[in-house]
Amino acid sequence: MSATRQLMNVNGLSLAEIVIGTGTPLLMLHGWGASADLMLPLAKSLAPHGYQCLIPDLPGFGESAPPPEAWDTRLYAELMLAYLDAHSIERALLIGHSFGGRISLILGADYADRVMKMALFNSAGVPPRRSLSSRARLKLYKTGRDWLAAFGAKALSERLRAWYGARYGSADYQSAGALKETFLKVVNSDLRPYAERVSVPTLLLWGEKDADTPLWQGETLQKLIPDAGLITFPDAGHFSYLEKPADSVRILDYFFTHDS
Repeated sequence: MSATRQLMNVNGLSLAEIVIGTGTPLLMLHGWGASADLMLPLAKSLAPHGYQCLIPDLPGFGESAPPPEAWDTRLYAELMLAYLDAHSIERALLIGHSFGGRISLILGADYADRVMKMALFNSAGVPPRRSLSSRARLKLYKTGRDWLAAFGAKALSERLRAWYGARYGSADYQSAGALKETFLKVVNSDLRPYAERVSVPTLLLWGEKDADTPLWQGETLQKLIPDAGLITFPDAGHFSYLEKPADSVRILDYFFTHDS
């Protein structure tokens, strides 16, 4: 089954996409730093089961243009609604991985009328547990940064910010390039309140060895989302859908085609 690749304009932004298959529309959202290509193996296996898999490169990734300014997760979610509109799709099934899961949580909470069901692989959105020392360090840094900015020492404030990011920032932050401000807005958002409002049937799929979004975060989402189930893969990590492709396809197709 061949995949169609093209560029399209959505709300004035150049967006690249891959579309494969025909049938029930299925929107697939990749993780931070990835692209549609990383979701394509899953789409190729799902499409023959009667799904039209739509996989956009999220803004700033793959071949899509970056956001015109620093975006938060909600702006990504709103663009995905416009993307569905551009395809004349009123409602779709939804798969989100990691950062794509963040976007999905907002869609499932505030735009449930556009989502039939959603499956989240190793979703981000639950804040990590921080040690007492790291919380104290972060508080001290923010106090110093804001104090410098408030007293007109903007250059020093920015230098402190750059130093702190270089010293303590994650690998994703270090490699974010022009998306660093967007990355900070995204990772600093606590999406647990959205999870509590999700009103569509939700399946959580998790690699038990995930070191990026640990299993306890999936267990937290299962407790928060009103209609959610959690399936774990004992020998998989953060990219569980790639590590367990046959199991993932079998589980997803059953979930999508049977009443919950």
